[in-house]
Amino acid sequence: MKFTNGYWMNRPHVEALYARQAYTLGVGADGESFDVLAPTREVKGRNDTLNLGTFEVRVSTPAEGVVRVQSAHWLGADVTPGFPLNVDKPGDRDYVSVTTEGNGDGEVGEDGARVTLKTGDLEATVVKGSPWNLTFSANGRTLTSSQGKSLGRFQLDELSAVTTQPVGEFGVSKDGSAYDESDVFSAIQLSLGVGETVYGFGERFGTYVKNGQTIDVWNQDGGTASEQGYKDIPFYMTSNGYGVLVNNRGHVSFEVGSENTDAVQFSVPGEALDFLVIYGPTPKEILNRYTALVGRPANVPAWSYGLWLTTSFTTKYDEKTINSFIDGMAERDIPLSAFHYDCFWMREFQWTDFEWDKRFFGDIESTLERLHKDKGLHICAWINPYLGQRGKMFAEGKEKGYLVRKPNGEVWQTDMWQAGMGLVDFTNPDARAWFKDKVKTLLKQGVDAIKTDFGERIPRDVVWFDGSEKLSMHNWYTELYNQTVFEAIEEVHGVGRACLFARSATVGGQQHPVHWGGDCESTFNGMAQTLRAGLSITSSGFGFWSHDIGGFEGAFPDPAVYKRWVAFGLLGSHSRMHGSTVYRVPWLFDEADEKNGVKLVPGQTAVDVAREFTKLKLSLMPYLYETGLQPHRAGTPVMRSMFVEFPDDPACRTLDRQYMFGPSLLVAPVFSYSGDVEYYLPAGVWTNWFTGEKVESAGQWRKENHGYDTLPLWVRDGSVLVTRPGAETPEYEYGRDALVSVFLDGVDSAEAVVESESGDKVTFSARRTADGVEVSSSDGRPFRARLGFGEIVEAADGKITL
Repeated sequence: MKFTNGYWMNRPHVEALYARQAYTLGVGADGESFDVLAPTREVKGRNDTLNLGTFEVRVSTPAEGVVRVQSAHWLGADVTPGFPLNVDKPGDRDYVSVTTEGNGDGEVGEDGARVTLKTGDLEATVVKGSPWNLTFSANGRTLTSSQGKSLGRFQLDELSAVTTQPVGEFGVSKDGSAYDESDVFSAIQLSLGVGETVYGFGERFGTYVKNGQTIDVWNQDGGTASEQGYKDIPFYMTSNGYGVLVNNRGHVSFEVGSENTDAVQFSVPGEALDFLVIYGPTPKEILNRYTALVGRPANVPAWSYGLWLTTSFTTKYDEKTINSFIDGMAERDIPLSAFHYDCFWMREFQWTDFEWDKRFFGDIESTLERLHKDKGLHICAWINPYLGQRGKMFAEGKEKGYLVRKPNGEVWQTDMWQAGMGLVDFTNPDARAWFKDKVKTLLKQGVDAIKTDFGERIPRDVVWFDGSEKLSMHNWYTELYNQTVFEAIEEVHGVGRACLFARSATVGGQQHPVHWGGDCESTFNGMAQTLRAGLSITSSGFGFWSHDIGGFEGAFPDPAVYKRWVAFGLLGSHSRMHGSTVYRVPWLFDEADEKNGVKLVPGQTAVDVAREFTKLKLSLMPYLYETGLQPHRAGTPVMRSMFVEFPDDPACRTLDRQYMFGPSLLVAPVFSYSGDVEYYLPAGVWTNWFTGEKVESAGQWRKENHGYDTLPLWVRDGSVLVTRPGAETPEYEYGRDALVSVFLDGVDSAEAVVESESGDKVTFSARRTADGVEVSSSDGRPFRARLGFGEIVEAADGKITL
């Protein structure tokens, strides 16, 4: 949201007040915080204190390495709630200190004196006097600062409203100057250094580096080819070693080196601002502290890593159709782990009523039991929090007061999506329990996971049961919705066995995995947008992420796009084939090629590609499952950008067409019909997965051409990669019958911890000796081993020298 017109002037109908001076500095009574009075013009004498606005600023620490700043112009104004934070208990904070220079009479003394809060290695300092200043530093290095005309309060008059958006007294202008939420906004600018790059903000479909972008944290169902997002997170981190969380559940607007090219500005409606600066210095350390603060992702069940197949969205299906898909995958030797029923398991006009459409699904309990026992599948079912008025739940919810209401007391309704639909009020504990019971009934019928679709279309002018500020609920609603469903799954299937497939999220949503990337186009551009979104969401505290393999939108994806997407999609944490009007089973794409006169080359068909990469992923489960425990333990995502894994390599900062799949595997999807791909190998020794080629890179770009059955997939030196070739399921004891591949070209030792869902755990170690490379298991169990992709040797006694 932009308030200024160039460097010197404000935009029309905008009146600005800025903090101009640090007038008084006081140490908090707790000895772990300090307060600043910041007038909006410089005070030189007593008369200057009259008719003068001020900012009350408090600087504190909720956890080691984190500084919280709370600023308010008027303390009596309503404040939009922030997010639940895991704050360290007072008295347990031996990492914090407040030091002053020139302390006297309870205040820091003359101009030029200073006060510093130190929490771990992070320091926040204010120097008394003009101009306004607040500096964040670590180990003698400045990270960022708010200097001069940077902390502001902006008043808009009625002429700033735009008549094309008649949703309140204040509209949103095409230049992004204001929303209809308020006539007052608070903002601050935090400086950017030369060459500093910015990442995060949730699932964003534009470039991974966010410099130059305007980002509005306001969840919307806008598709993937837009500036809108389903999972907008008011958190970012930079290449300078810190992250920032704006602690506000409502609309937060960011100008990332856009309004001021030297700073990130963020603004919120109202008189108060609350944000936290989180020190790293590495991206992984930032994510560790950030997720410790707002909640770590839960662990997900092992079965969820396998291939998911869906009915797709508006397709016509019944039990016969579903069985043809499931049997067709088995006949083609493509292992399937989960099957998903999308919307039309319920009758049209009645979503969401949790009632199976008996015209197509008669004895559903028996059907689901057969799919579990005979086919070895896990089952997912689609829901959303919108209740069509024709369904039984609408009448029940209306009668019991469980639906969101308008200010006049009527149930809020719309025809957008389902006719006359209402919205479950998850701020009502009884409504949450009611909805949770419906989910549990579905789970007990034989459903293992729930796809929680939607959650973004939340109205503004409604009344919430708990009295929540109406605009603070737009983004926060999805957290209550997904949390309710996730809890239901945990209560039925157990902790560590719960799995969502959620579309919308806000801060806190990372605790309830998995999330997928929304409605992407079935094109190479759609595929690239999807990858950029995945890199952004996993740089925002989310440990797991998926997307619609083949793309969602489009009558029928090009077979080439589909096959390239299959390879990409199966080298990620969660893999689902899903579309809109056309099923995404691979043999349909081979039939399409035949109809178009394209010769089907063995090994290059959609069926072949799906088989190969599905089995590749299943063989990687010992590596993948252990990697998937890291989000819960330390906040490190399964899939991570090159910047997150290689922050010291400047070339990695802008890369958004490749990624690291865990710490050891580099993946560069192919986004072209020709099979041409260009990508970057960071410094080190790398081994090609498909060819065994070794490359000693000093940091190099490569151009290659790939058939559909390969893509750039490289193993990083220093890896001990544990796999089980030939695996047909994601559920097995990962340390048993293991193949241990050792990559020690540039290091002397390495190890891999392998932990199964059952609790079985083993460490495979490799170290150089005078005789070669010794490989051993921690408990003496047998395994097979090889150097790189060389000859495989049996280690029957749990140890061998290669």
